[in-house]
Amino acid sequence: MLQFLQSSKLAQVALTVLRIALGWMWFSSGIGKVMGGEFNAGGFLQAAAANPVLKGGTEEVAYPLYVAFLENVAIPYADLFSFMVMWGEVFVGIALIIGLFTKTAGFFGGVMNTSFLLAGTVSTNPLMLLMTIPLLVSKHNAGRLGVDRFTPAIEEKVKNKKRPLKTIEKPA
Repeated sequence: MLQFLQSSKLAQVALTVLRIALGWMWFSSGIGKVMGGEFNAGGFLQAAAANPVLKGGTEEVAYPLYVAFLENVAIPYADLFSFMVMWGEVFVGIALIIGLFTKTAGFFGGVMNTSFLLAGTVSTNPLMLLMTIPLLVSKHNAGRLGVDRFTPAIEEKVKNKKRPLKTIEKPA
């Protein structure tokens, strides 16, 4: 299966459809926040910290480190996190739609999905996270029918320009 995802032309087409669908989900969610102009994650962050995910049938917090992160980092910097969420969703969406830095965009989309899940928000996050996994394990095949087709050539040019200068040895 892994070989198929990483090298098959049929997988390229299927991964492209998956990538564009996932990208649209991210983009439409993010652009709604950006265009709405009033997005603030502060209330969501406070609610997630005040009502954390509990271990089944107990009063014990399932993710105490995540709650500590919310209370000590995310809530005090809620404006920064609001900015990062809305623009992160937009940029992850655009990158996936056009197939640019596909694995990186998929990774950061997965990080956002995981953060939402740790906060107790289910919604479409499990589905989106499952859609991301094939993109991440397919190496470059997920972005081959996108802008990522050109990134190896660009990387090679950049790498060649960064070669160290040769030193000229003085004759003794």
